[in-house]
Amino acid sequence: MDFIGAYSWINIRFLLEGLWLTILVAAISIVFSFVIGGIIGVIRYMKIPYLSKIVGVITDIVRNLPLLLIIFFTYFALPKMGLRLDIFWSVVAAMTVFESAMLSEIIRGGLKAVPKGQMEAARSTGLTYMQALMSIVMPQALKKMIPPIVSQFISLIKDTSLAVVIALPEVTHNAKIIYGQDTAFVIPMFVAMAALYFIVCYVLSIISKRLEIRLG
Repeated sequence: MDFIGAYSWINIRFLLEGLWLTILVAAISIVFSFVIGGIIGVIRYMKIPYLSKIVGVITDIVRNLPLLLIIFFTYFALPKMGLRLDIFWSVVAAMTVFESAMLSEIIRGGLKAVPKGQMEAARSTGLTYMQALMSIVMPQALKKMIPPIVSQFISLIKDTSLAVVIALPEVTHNAKIIYGQDTAFVIPMFVAMAALYFIVCYVLSIISKRLEIRLG
């Protein structure tokens, strides 16, 4: 098995270029989905008449669709509707939509896990509903949310590999090109991909544990 040839500097550099794109897609999607998912989660928690139900229906639809289908939709269907995105932003948009729906449920669940008495006690001190929510309830809920949120972010990083179907040059795509040159490169590339995904996801899990400890 030609491990040495598979791990030539040219191949490693090509693989790292793909890894950089993987991290970039994941990072942008995480930021957008955290903000949008947070807003949706709060809207559903607040049970705003009509709006919460509408948002809830949309969220349930998105959560029950395969991410791959959403990627196909953003890349192939949106241009037919007049919105053309390049490959990179098609993937970011698809992952943001999907992850926002998933995160909104985690955030809503975290908020609901805080005893109602906390909100009532905060309101009795003269705080408005939003002030009590953001300064009293949300910080407590955040501690409960960290493990499932990080777990979802790790899934997001691994799901970026689905972008290979529309030829985004992320790490899986680039590995596929490398082992397409020589069948002897297949296993070495699988090993390399596994190592790279593991390192990125493991670093994220370490950061989350430290954050969890810091928040007490």
